[in-house]
Amino acid sequence: MIMMSQFSDAFLLEAERHAAWGAAQLQVLTEYVPQGPWTADLEACLYRQGGLELRVAVLGTYDVQDRSWMWGWANPGLRGSEVVALTGAIERYGRKHGIAEFTEETLDLSGFADPRRAAETLAFAGMGVAEAPGYLGHSAGPDSLVYFLPDDPRVPRPGLDTVALPRELLTGAGLIGRSARRVVTGYLDYHGVPLREDGDRILADLPGGSVAEIEFDHAERIAAVRLTAV
Repeated sequence: MIMMSQFSDAFLLEAERHAAWGAAQLQVLTEYVPQGPWTADLEACLYRQGGLELRVAVLGTYDVQDRSWMWGWANPGLRGSEVVALTGAIERYGRKHGIAEFTEETLDLSGFADPRRAAETLAFAGMGVAEAPGYLGHSAGPDSLVYFLPDDPRVPRPGLDTVALPRELLTGAGLIGRSARRVVTGYLDYHGVPLREDGDRILADLPGGSVAEIEFDHAERIAAVRLTAV
């Protein structure tokens, strides 16, 4: 276990890459899953809530007392099982790109001002790397939280909505606060939208023929998002 008081730049830039589309996807998942008590059958990789049944993977767990995070692929009771197969991709991605937060089995988050928020950031970034349609976090007892990744094609994945684009970019840029440019390029890449970088602007050719112009200020924050019909 390693103790942390802040995340590495490599991790934060990776999290930023998924911030805008990930936040939108989480909202879709929240609306898709009905309210109600939940159960999980880890051997069968099944999650049930409010009459809905989903195939899931265990993303990770957070220990409230120790303020520590353990990745699902590292869990001694689950290691090598089908329910953590998806999250193994996170560890492999971390090794390929040199991101220690994804390769350490357990992270001591007690050095953060808000360890619970740090755990949510790990869950969010892991969701993005696994390209999962959101994540589900629940109390698994008085001192622990468990996080699941939906691994089910029935979960809706919204396409690019030009009307929602400005709001989704600004929302994503406000989540991590490390690099708004990375938020924008990650969002456009996720939706398969060609882009051109021109100084303090990013230009994107949107479906339907319109062009999005995203302008950044001197502090590399999003200053404006303009949509222009061609």
